[in-house]
Amino acid sequence: MEPALVWKTATVLLALGALGGLVMAGMRFAGQPHPPAWLAMLHGSVAAAALTLLIYAAATVGLPALALGALILFLIAGAGGAVLNLRYHWKMLALPKWLIVVHAGVAVLGFALLVIAAWAASGA
Repeated sequence: MEPALVWKTATVLLALGALGGLVMAGMRFAGQPHPPAWLAMLHGSVAAAALTLLIYAAATVGLPALALGALILFLIAGAGGAVLNLRYHWKMLALPKWLIVVHAGVAVLGFALLVIAAWAASGA
């Protein structure tokens, strides 16, 4: 397995997940209490697939420090997403805007670290 390919695949999956996250955040900040369940599940599933790739790479071939930092941040963001989903969304409660912002901020920071790691690994 080529680590750079795993990082790039994870980066593409996370970018797709981020698009769903932006749509959901836009819905919430536009006044809807929560997004459609299918969109929330798609967002979480795509992000979890990317996270699984990163964990597999870390356990088998190793990751550079920046990518490991991104992995840790994605685990934290995933925990925030799980709280949003299980504590609020599935109970049909309005998603707290502050938690959406924190969840997104941690994920964006992790994404930036992952992009830097992938770029550095490609020798660019």
